[in-house]
Amino acid sequence: MKQTKHRRKSEAQNLCSNVHHSREHMHSNDYVATAQSLMVSVAVSSLGATQLHALEPGVEVNGDYYRNTVLLNMLLLDIRSVFGDYYVFQQNGAPAHRARDTVTMLQRETPEFIPPEMWPLISPDMNPVDYTIWGILQERVYRLRIHDVKELKERLLREWRLLDHAHCRRGSDCAVA
Repeated sequence: MKQTKHRRKSEAQNLCSNVHHSREHMHSNDYVATAQSLMVSVAVSSLGATQLHALEPGVEVNGDYYRNTVLLNMLLLDIRSVFGDYYVFQQNGAPAHRARDTVTMLQRETPEFIPPEMWPLISPDMNPVDYTIWGILQERVYRLRIHDVKELKERLLREWRLLDHAHCRRGSDCAVA
């Protein structure tokens, strides 16, 4: 049994199954003076992607909210259902991601965690979500004028479902399903 678990863990790591987590502010563009934003969060690896999570508009994502709402109640549940028990978790440098309590929790709750001091500053290959996938989504979402946050959320979720996540080994490999 141990040998099987070890082999499965090794195979998962060899498939470059780092889970890249990111969150992004997307904006409705009805009027610049009244533009509203929507924060979304997702995890992506060469093995697939979680669902796109839209946070409540206007919520402040501090370390506590990020740990208890975004990670424990959304992303980590999805990550485990998509990737199983063997993955390497990495995220971007947002303040809530670097918070000491967040790092401690992720070291405890994930099979392997790359700590903030090892995160590369600029690395499109290591973080395709920030460097490519958001750009692809923005192109698709903003083809037509968006009038409010509700429409923005609907369009983001639809375009995320249409993206072929199985082929997102690098951000540039993403295609419409």
